[in-house]
Amino acid sequence: MKLYNLGHVPWLESQLVYHALPRLDMEGLVLLAPAEPYVCIGYHQDVTQEVDLDYCRARDIPVFRREVGGGAVYLDGNQLFYQVILHENSPLASSDKEAFYRALLEPAAETYRQMGIAARYKPVNDIITDEGRKISGTGAAEIGDYLILVGNVIMDFDYETMVRVLRVPDEKYRDKVYKSLRENLSTIRRELGAVPPLEEISAALVANYEAVLGPLEESELPPAVYDKVAELKQTHTTDEWLYKRGKKREERQDFGELSRAVKIATGVAVSQQVYKAPGGLIRAIVETIETSPPGPALSKVEGWGGTEGGHRGIRIAEVSLSGDFFFYPADKLEALEDVLAGVKLAAVEPTIAEFYRREGIESPGVTPADFARALTGQEVP
Repeated sequence: MKLYNLGHVPWLESQLVYHALPRLDMEGLVLLAPAEPYVCIGYHQDVTQEVDLDYCRARDIPVFRREVGGGAVYLDGNQLFYQVILHENSPLASSDKEAFYRALLEPAAETYRQMGIAARYKPVNDIITDEGRKISGTGAAEIGDYLILVGNVIMDFDYETMVRVLRVPDEKYRDKVYKSLRENLSTIRRELGAVPPLEEISAALVANYEAVLGPLEESELPPAVYDKVAELKQTHTTDEWLYKRGKKREERQDFGELSRAVKIATGVAVSQQVYKAPGGLIRAIVETIETSPPGPALSKVEGWGGTEGGHRGIRIAEVSLSGDFFFYPADKLEALEDVLAGVKLAAVEPTIAEFYRREGIESPGVTPADFARALTGQEVP
């Protein structure tokens, strides 16, 4: 397998290189760091809900949507990215997602241990210290016939800017996010008091990945990769790409950060639900229509608090799903939204479960019951 050890590169290339390689039918291990700071959001996120775009524009901080799930993050040259691109026929890629993560995150965990930081893999896709603090951001995606794993060795981290680029309801909430970040996310500098040279960290990563991937041949990126990167810039830096998860809510009221419902007309309501599943946060914006005559069982529709009986006469007219979860194949999330249109709330979970079975969906840490909970606002039995 080829090794592309690129050092510091322009921020956009730090994302588009691993998007380009699978499109060119190329495997490889890529190591790089961004030369400039930027904000990167997950594939399924709604940028208008997650990022303070006005703040980022005022400070010339670019915002990019990657083809990998997970959450919004502020990135800069204090993180060394490792990006593994594997064909689906690879023995490592043919295993289930948790085994895939475990095999390809262990080299990064071992690199931390060799620096003197007690670190270990934690399912589904975390590397944590013995104290339980996260010390690497990771994610995976399917692009064409390839599986991609991306992660970073966090040498240092700008907690202050991270909490500032996030969209939050008020400063009190922002303070809570900052405190939680400081308590739950660590860095090499925090653990050791200093950061080893980048070359030393890179060499350790290469040696540890060779134990899993086999011999790595260090190479220059071919011109075709740069050509593909230039091509992807034309699509992946557009407003259409950045805002794509928000397209179904453009003409609707901005609900802010809290779950709530708004009555539009008799029997018609639009609700936003925010639900935290083990595998990530789910945001659901749902338009519902009451299809049976109003009665006591349906009287709580405006507040979304009806009983299961009350759900029987309520159908989903339209739904938009977003969040920092992982969902494979990624492009099937919109298909799930389409399948749910017209479904009664009482039938949401079995409908999603059947969609999972039929389409071979994998969503580590997120189940059909979790999506049903986000859509209905009810505890799923």
